[in-house]
Amino acid sequence: MRRHRNAKIVATLGPASSTAEVIRALFEAGADVFRLNLSHGDHAEHKARYDIIRALEVETGRPVCVLLDLQGPKLRIGRFAHGSIELAEGQRFRLDLADKPGDGKRVSLPHPEVFAALGAGTELLLDDGRVRLRVERARKDSAETVVVAGGTLSDNKGVNLPGVTLPIAALTEKDRRDLQFGLDLGVDWVALSFIQRPEDVAEPRKLVAGRAAVMAKLEKPAAIDHLDEIIDLADGIMVARGDLGVEIAPERVPALQKEIVSLARKAGKPVVVATQMLESMVVAAVPTRAEASDVATAVYDGADALMLSAESAVGAHPVEAVEMMDRIIRSVEGDPRFRKFLAAQEASPEETAADAITLAAAQVAHTIHAAAICTYSMSGSTTMRAARERPEVPILGLTPNLRTARRLAMVWGVHSVQTADATDFVDMVDKACAVARDEDFARAGDRVVITAGVPFGTPGSTNTLRIAWVGDDSKDQ
Repeated sequence: MRRHRNAKIVATLGPASSTAEVIRALFEAGADVFRLNLSHGDHAEHKARYDIIRALEVETGRPVCVLLDLQGPKLRIGRFAHGSIELAEGQRFRLDLADKPGDGKRVSLPHPEVFAALGAGTELLLDDGRVRLRVERARKDSAETVVVAGGTLSDNKGVNLPGVTLPIAALTEKDRRDLQFGLDLGVDWVALSFIQRPEDVAEPRKLVAGRAAVMAKLEKPAAIDHLDEIIDLADGIMVARGDLGVEIAPERVPALQKEIVSLARKAGKPVVVATQMLESMVVAAVPTRAEASDVATAVYDGADALMLSAESAVGAHPVEAVEMMDRIIRSVEGDPRFRKFLAAQEASPEETAADAITLAAAQVAHTIHAAAICTYSMSGSTTMRAARERPEVPILGLTPNLRTARRLAMVWGVHSVQTADATDFVDMVDKACAVARDEDFARAGDRVVITAGVPFGTPGSTNTLRIAWVGDDSKDQ
């Protein structure tokens, strides 16, 4: 099941992709990671999907990554007496805590913490920004506003407050239950929603306690003000362009996407670009040319993974969406200019032995035209540092830890394999060459570059680089 590309594909599972047949088809089409979106569905539904994924893993012999995406706080207005109202520009409209149906003059906003953060001039975006209100006067239990952009407003629409850091914890009680559910299942990554400040990453990390890797979703403008600290605390980053595009002017999103991807790459943290990548394929059999270009841009930027949401979860063409994304990625990575784009964003290595070794491995692989770089790693950190260099050849991530092998399926250019750790130099070469040969990355006569740590089996001790010739089934050197 070798992928002939470096960037990975995340496919969200949902009503359109919950059977064993469809999940297998998604995997065969190119999905490397499956996302369980806890904003929808119940625990029984997600467990059934998880069990199918793990059965597929056993059947194919390939580590498969599962990403649990927590819902986070959802700010919504209440209901209206007649289901919806029409708001006109310049009209006065009140938001309050009253537990009764709304009308053309007011509606409930059952979030007292929001009123605590409001002030004169604050803007509220309702229904993904289709309706805009400006606060004229705020109290602890209500806000008098004027309609800046009118339209139809119906029950339970979402509320966004651009430029406002809300006194709301990123983890709700529902999130805590969902997190424990996911950790009990054995998910590999946990994505955190509603991140505004570094503390919103630190607390869940303590709860996760190393049982999964933690991914911070950047969807709130407040998070951009703490970008370096959040990237430092998280194991991975997601550019969640849906809410980000509501609270930040659309014209700013492309530049922010590039900045976030660049900073995550420099830190050696996997970065996922998400939301509306092939949105038209929810109903259409082919994407728009603009969507294909959007996917291509993320690949040129060097993103580790690209995510399908509604396209694979509820769309009419889930498998075709994965196939299309796979083709676009392979086309971009086959462009002679692709390597130039990646090289323009190279980051300086840290002054550590591990970084020196991984940088040298990429350079040596280029010089000798190696078939692959083989990394031995217990935690996966060495393999991710190798991926940070965006080498020209595939990376075989060898690890005795199945959880590590699964997590590495999210990482650019990595083909992860669970195998016993090396016991000595001869065993190191034999195992690496055998895996390269068996996984169809090298043939007899090819060379591979191997990195490992001595003493063998010691986490975080990468200090060895070896060039090996791949022999036949019985002879490597």
